[in-house]
Amino acid sequence: MEQDPLKGDHYRRVKKGGKALLKDRGSKFHAQAFPASSGQEAEALLQEMRETHPNAGHHCYAYRTQPKAPVLRINDDGEPSHSAGSPIFHALQSAGLWDTGVVVSRYFGGTKLGVSGLIQAYRGAAEAALAESSLEDAYLEELLELRFPYELMAVAMKLLKEAPATIDDEQMGEDAGYQLRVRRSQVSAVIHTFEQRKGMIIKVLDT
Repeated sequence: MEQDPLKGDHYRRVKKGGKALLKDRGSKFHAQAFPASSGQEAEALLQEMRETHPNAGHHCYAYRTQPKAPVLRINDDGEPSHSAGSPIFHALQSAGLWDTGVVVSRYFGGTKLGVSGLIQAYRGAAEAALAESSLEDAYLEELLELRFPYELMAVAMKLLKEAPATIDDEQMGEDAGYQLRVRRSQVSAVIHTFEQRKGMIIKVLDT
């Protein structure tokens, strides 16, 4: 499955994961939502869930991270194809969430639910866990490098105070320099502000 990069620079993500339990004809679906900024982090959290429910027959999951260069994965873990991981992913996608994952651990109750029943159960459990999670706004940012002569320090600090930029690092040498973190939609405006001042050089850093 492929995913297009995020358009714009604003998205939502889980700040603190929620839990939910869904029961259907004897089967129990334990769902856990969690924040994850990378595939590696998601896989580590998935392992924790497997250890929490060692006797579950299935640990099905989906996660979507890194909106600039999307990393996503779905896993049915032995359930019929597209009956578990895909419904969980659709719950994430419908909520518009990135840097987030959900795992649903199923204990079989003795009655087969059929593919349609599984789809409803896994998606319902994922949606319930997300409903119990606390969410936060997040923004895609770019790193910029600003350099200028030391005699322009007062001017630069005044502009930095007014600009929608956060100082990420200080890099002093023969001249003064800062690494700035700027929301993607405001990069052009910040560059324009500093380029208007003679002696100031600003550029986007490759990341």
